[in-house]
Amino acid sequence: PTGSMEKTLLVNDFLFVSKFSYGPRIPNTPLAVPFVHHTLPIFNTKSYSEAIHIPYTRWFATPIKRNDVVVFNLPAGDTLTKEFDSKNPYYDIVQEIQVDLMNQRRAQYPNENQLRAVTELEARNYVWENYTVVTRPVDKRENYIKRCVAIAGDSLEIKEGILFINGKPAFVPPGSASPYQVFSASLITEDVLEGAGVQLNDMADFESRSGYYVTNLTEKELAAVKTIKGVDSVKMVMDAPDARIFPRDRDIAQWSVDNFGPLWIPEKGKSIELNARNIAFYKRAIRVYENNTWEEKDGKIFINDQPTTSYTFKMNYYWMMGDNRHNSQDSRFWGFVPEDHVVGEAGMIWMSWNKGVRWNRLFNIIH
Repeated sequence: PTGSMEKTLLVNDFLFVSKFSYGPRIPNTPLAVPFVHHTLPIFNTKSYSEAIHIPYTRWFATPIKRNDVVVFNLPAGDTLTKEFDSKNPYYDIVQEIQVDLMNQRRAQYPNENQLRAVTELEARNYVWENYTVVTRPVDKRENYIKRCVAIAGDSLEIKEGILFINGKPAFVPPGSASPYQVFSASLITEDVLEGAGVQLNDMADFESRSGYYVTNLTEKELAAVKTIKGVDSVKMVMDAPDARIFPRDRDIAQWSVDNFGPLWIPEKGKSIELNARNIAFYKRAIRVYENNTWEEKDGKIFINDQPTTSYTFKMNYYWMMGDNRHNSQDSRFWGFVPEDHVVGEAGMIWMSWNKGVRWNRLFNIIH
C-alpha cells in the first residue's frame, strides 16, 4: 500500500509470504472470520473475538536472518483511534495533540514565567475524551513489511544516511533508494532520467526547485545520474532532528532518520543495567511487550513490584527499516519489533499492477 520499500517493492505489488520461514505462529485470537484480517469488509466491524486468547506460541521457531524482508504486526498498532486507525497511530496523535495544546497555552500565557508544559498524560486524556480509542491483540495489528537490518544482540547506528551494524557498514539492497539534490545547468526531465536508467514511479520524488532537482535514487542510479550531460553535482538530502524519532524524548536523544544511535537491540536471555538514560529505549519493551508492571518511585525502578537495577529480556527483538529510507514509517519512529509480532518472510511477487499488469515484475523473488 505504501512506497516505504521502493524501489525493491512497488505500490500495488502482491506478495506470497511464507509463514513457515520462522516457524508458524499460533493465532492469539482463534475465534475469527477466516481470510480477513482485523475488520470485516462491508460491515466495518471486528472480524475476531477475544473470548479466547492464546499466549504467544511458535512451532519450530527459527530466528530472522539479517537483511530478510519481513512481514510483521505493527508494534505501535496496539492502540488506535477508530477515526484514523493505523493511518495516524494513537501515539502520533498524542504527540501532535501535546504540541497543539502547548501552542495554545503559549498564546494564552505569553509570559514564560506563567507557562506550564503540557504533559503526555494531559494529551492522552484529551485524545480519550475526543476520539474513539480501540485496542488490538498482537495477531490482529496492521501488517507491515520492511527489511530486518539488525537482529537481536546487534548494535545499530546511522551516520549521515549510512547504516552501520556492529560498527561496520551494513548491506545496501540494490533497490534501496534515498533522495538526492541534482544540481544541473541544463534542463532535466523525467525522460532524461529514465533514459539514464532511473526508475520513476508513483511514489518517487521528482521535482524542480530553484537551481536544482530532487529525485529518489539507488546507488546504481546515482552513478548513472552523475554521467548525465550538464549535471554539476549530486548531494544526498539530510533530515534534521525530529521529535517523532524513537525514543521520542529530546532530552535523551536528538536523532533524525539520517543520524541515529548507537542503539543496542535486545536479545533473549541477555541482561542490561537500567539507568536514567536507557529506560527511554527499553521501558516499552519491558512493560508492554513482555507484560511486566513498571513503576518509578523515589528514584528507583520497580518491576513487578520489586526494586531492580537490571532486567533480563524474555524475547528477541529486531530492527526494521524500509529500503526507501526517507519515505518509511519504520523502527526509527516506533522502535523494536518483538519476535511475537513476526508474521513471516516475503518470498515472491505474484502480481503487480499500475494502470495495467507490470509483466516484468511477475514471479520475481524478493531479495
